[in-house]
Amino acid sequence: MNTEEQQSFEKKALDQLLSGKSLFGKDGAFAPMLKGFIEKALEAEMSSHLSESSDKNKRNGKGKKTLKTNIGEVEISTPTDRNSSFEPSIVKKRQTILADNLSEKIIGLYGLGMSLRDISSHISEMYDMQISHTVLSEITDRIIPDIKAWQNRPLEALYCIVWLDAMHYKVRINGKIEHRALYNILGVNKEGKKEILGMYVSQSEGANFWLQVLTDLNNRGLQDILIACTDNLKGFSEAILSIFPKTQIQKCIVHQIRNSLKYVASKDQKEFIKDLKLVYKATNKSVAEDELLKLSEKWGAKYPVVIESWERNWEELSAYFEYTEPIRRIIYTTNAVEGFHRQVRKVTKTKGAFTNDMALLKLVYLATKNIEKKWTTPLQNWSLTIQQLYIKFGDRIQLDINREPSNA
Repeated sequence: MNTEEQQSFEKKALDQLLSGKSLFGKDGAFAPMLKGFIEKALEAEMSSHLSESSDKNKRNGKGKKTLKTNIGEVEISTPTDRNSSFEPSIVKKRQTILADNLSEKIIGLYGLGMSLRDISSHISEMYDMQISHTVLSEITDRIIPDIKAWQNRPLEALYCIVWLDAMHYKVRINGKIEHRALYNILGVNKEGKKEILGMYVSQSEGANFWLQVLTDLNNRGLQDILIACTDNLKGFSEAILSIFPKTQIQKCIVHQIRNSLKYVASKDQKEFIKDLKLVYKATNKSVAEDELLKLSEKWGAKYPVVIESWERNWEELSAYFEYTEPIRRIIYTTNAVEGFHRQVRKVTKTKGAFTNDMALLKLVYLATKNIEKKWTTPLQNWSLTIQQLYIKFGDRIQLDINREPSNA
């Protein structure tokens, strides 16, 4: 901008401030300044492009383009060349939004669970511009490469504790509502830091798909899991052990209790749960097994299916008795990953049905990245926990004692 242009801009800006009018919007003082800057930059780029061309390429008139910017809409003239080989960098050929941070804000609002309609209204109010749902969708689609890169990123070789669970959503496919299972894997590494290891979409939850998930984790570098905490899905343990044969399985006590109460008459549930607490709240495994025997003697005849389920799954239900109370609280349920799910649902709760699988992944991915920002410190008392795990699992954990310890 030369001196004359600068003075003209300053005069117009001052006049508008004194008159109480906005500097922004298409009639504001900033719009012509931005228009002039962009057009001169485009002309300079075109001159450079033509000077570098080996053929006899020449200018070929100008086009028009309306840019959506932080100060409102700005219409600019765009130079064109005869060979249509000019690829400007300041404003690309198909670019209609100039403000980089505006795109980031749109993606941020989307990640908070705002609908495209609400985002459009917000942008209109804040920036005096109209953005269609199609353009908004295209902007949020920019994170798809990030999602794919994140899904395929390398993992650490060892995670001490891993929780595996699925969420369920509805997706509209060809006008019909279909159900989707969203598989999430939450892990804790040697430093005690939580991390979502993977996120996968399937038509239903089942051990076969979990096997594919675990295979993918292995292919991405995960070689060993010390403790895997799961629900009581049939075939789940076998799927885990087929990929990570040394892993100790801890089935979720809470899931087992819920499933048990489904088969206990309501008039017996209060007394049954009182007796059952003596099993899973026992001080050690030996006492728990004595209480399980008493439970069987008292309720086995009336509820054989329930008792048989506890006895059949006992080894994987009782693994947590090998540890002290702090570690027991961490592993005896899948509460850790369910807590993550609760935070995700706060963002997705307004969505009746997603338009497709990628729309579901986009929103959950953005929610996940926001949640992970809070996971900056190790789990509570992790310094003591990792030492117990080291004593139990030995050389499967390679600890670097020369590193500065993390604050637990």
